[in-house]
This record gives sequence, structure tokens and C-alpha cells, in this order.
Amino acid sequence: MLHIENVSKRYGKTLANDGVSFAVESGELAVLLGPNGAGKSTLIKCIAGLLRFEGNIEICGHGNKTLEAKRALGYIPEMPAVYDLLTVSEHLEFMRRAYRMDDDGYGEALLQRFEMWDKRDKLGKELSKGMQQKLSICCQLVHRPKVIIFDEPLVGLDPHAIKELKEMFGELRADGAALLISTHMIDSVEDFWDVAHIMMHGRLAAVKRQGDGNERSLEEMFFSITEGGEASK
Repeated sequence: MLHIENVSKRYGKTLANDGVSFAVESGELAVLLGPNGAGKSTLIKCIAGLLRFEGNIEICGHGNKTLEAKRALGYIPEMPAVYDLLTVSEHLEFMRRAYRMDDDGYGEALLQRFEMWDKRDKLGKELSKGMQQKLSICCQLVHRPKVIIFDEPLVGLDPHAIKELKEMFGELRADGAALLISTHMIDSVEDFWDVAHIMMHGRLAAVKRQGDGNERSLEEMFFSITEGGEASK
């Protein structure tokens, strides 16, 4: 559902992404790991259509900048961006109108789940950063995307929201969505990933799948690569 082929991105003379290729299929949860500066966020922004790049990215068979691809994508950035003068409810209404959707009640269910329903009349500027993050998640899930990208999704969330979001990861995967989670916090994803892509210096340094027979844990592989300079697939 998400196919990334030979993607490179330069900032001047700096090569932030260097020929990155991988895919995330239906019902699969992939994690993108790496230290700060490894190129994860740049790649995520390329997928979301926020940056120009070399290579090819397809979402549900469509180029990532096409309308069809954008309809199928949900992107939750690391830093939430909400509208100061829209209420919580108006944010979800705005998203539904953008996708030309009727109100099927899913938005309210999301707000209830993330303990935001009682904040539905609050303006975006009145919300704490943690509440803005929860609103950002609700806004990007309300149109029921088939490919969902999370950039450091658990940062700033309260324990209840973390619990609910982790449960949602499993539910979305069971519903056939393709999920990509970018993080440098291994312990935040250790319980539910299917495949892990480890990035270093803008490249994929290793790929590990659940049940691949490799006795090393994901944490051991991560540190051997990021601290020991190892690179193997």
C-alpha cells in the first residue's frame, strides 16, 4: 500500500536521504528507527508530499502527490499544528468537509476515546500541547485512511492516550491499514511491530522482521548499528 523506491533528498550539499527503498503492505505495522539526524523525519515529509525528492513514492498505487493518494493518507506529525481559532469540533468538521464526508459519528467516537469530548468547544489555542497532539491524531484518522504515518506519536501524550493509541495500532492493522511509525524510542514500539527499518546517515542500515530467526533483539541490533557502525540486512 505504501511503496518507496530509491528516494533521495538533498538540502544543499547535505544528502538527508540516500536511495531509500521499502514497502509497507496492508495489515502491516512498520517502524522506522534511527538516532536524531538519521533522516527519518525527512523521509516522512517526503512521503507526506511536503518536500520535493528524487525517486518514487506510491500510496495505494497512486503517486504520493495525487489527490487519490492524499485521500488514502493520514499523517500525524511530531509537532501538532492546529488552528488557533477553530474549536475542537470545528477541526473535525473541517477535515470531514475537506474529504467531502458526512458525519458518521466516528469523529465523536475518537474524541471520546482520547478524552477530548468535553473539550469539543475549546479553541485550538486554548489546548495544551498534549491535547493538541490528541486532536491532531483524531483529525488525521477521522477520514479512515488506508495508509497512516506517525512521527514520534507517543511524545507528549498522557498515559491514557498512550494506552488508547497503542490499542488503535492493533485495531487499524487488523482492519487492513498500512502503518509506518517513525521514532528513536525503541521501547515505545517493541510490543507491536511487524518489520523494523533502521536508518543511519540517510540510508537503510538494516531490516528486521518479527520471527525472522535472528536471535538478536531489535534493541541489540539497533545499538550495534548506531553505536558500532554495523550495517547488515
